[in-house]
Amino acid sequence: MAVDLPEYFFRTRDSGATVFRVNGDNRQRRIEMEQIATINMRTGDVKPHGDRTLVAEDLQAIDTWIADRKETLEWRQIDDILRTVDQLNATAHWAQTKATDKQLETVTDSLLMAMHDLRTVLVRKKANALAKTEET
Repeated sequence: MAVDLPEYFFRTRDSGATVFRVNGDNRQRRIEMEQIATINMRTGDVKPHGDRTLVAEDLQAIDTWIADRKETLEWRQIDDILRTVDQLNATAHWAQTKATDKQLETVTDSLLMAMHDLRTVLVRKKANALAKTEET
């Protein structure tokens, strides 16, 4: 059974990825992955592995991956925030319908401080955004 392999594989990590060139055309029909570079998403650095020189095709694949990865991470961040909104709604329902006094005592102060902090940040950001729109 023939499988179309990608030309590159990106092993993601917290701050970027390790880039491998994929080769399946060999006598043993094994997939070989040759490390060619590392990517640091925070700094934008792309470092060739060892004394390797990256060709234009490598750099194009890496640039495309970086752009796609940034988009994915931005989408995930928004999705996480929307999940937090759902969780806050579930927490409100729990507190109103199921929580015992002891359970509420355990979580109330932490929740109130976190919500106060979040509210303060959101109100400040909203006020700044409104001020900017009034200036224009």
